[in-house]
Amino acid sequence: MNNEGVDESKRQFLTSALTVVGAVGSGYLAVPFLAQMQPSVKAMAAGAPVEVDLSKMEPGQLLRVAWRGKPVWILNRTPAALETLKTMDNLLSDPHSRESIQPDSSKNPTRSIKPEIFVAIGLCTHLGCSPTFRPELAPHDLGADWKGGFFCPCHGSRFDLAGRVYSGVPAPTNLEVPPHRYLKDTLLIIGETGKGAAA
Repeated sequence: MNNEGVDESKRQFLTSALTVVGAVGSGYLAVPFLAQMQPSVKAMAAGAPVEVDLSKMEPGQLLRVAWRGKPVWILNRTPAALETLKTMDNLLSDPHSRESIQPDSSKNPTRSIKPEIFVAIGLCTHLGCSPTFRPELAPHDLGADWKGGFFCPCHGSRFDLAGRVYSGVPAPTNLEVPPHRYLKDTLLIIGETGKGAAA
């Protein structure tokens, strides 16, 4: 092979230029491929913990927020509502929440960290319908033993103001209590139980 008349500097330049163009082209091809493997911003936000300011909540008020695509209820129970919880055991399927999903901090008679603030996932444990909040006492359609709570219109399941399921209804367990904690007295974070630990 005769290399006479070949300009080595041009060959070196062309080789370097093609290498750079090839590397840049590979990068342009790789970025979209790698980006599709990452969860979307919407997906990351849907699973992220949610902070809720409780400073303006009135007694008896129910707030609704979304966490992981599910409705979460935050109920500020009145002292009278807390007293009724003590009288409900004989009407409930699992009054001590032994068969229910809740963090250790909520394994108590009020199913909450602070007795007055109840946090629950707002989906019936039967087929996932969203119950309605019915705080009134003994309405004609729910009967004399109704002391306020949540009623599922899909199949008639009933839950008290601690999300505990009544006996004899389709729902098998109490409403789920999501992981949550207080960052300060009136600032709640849903989706975390320990310091900075996402659940």
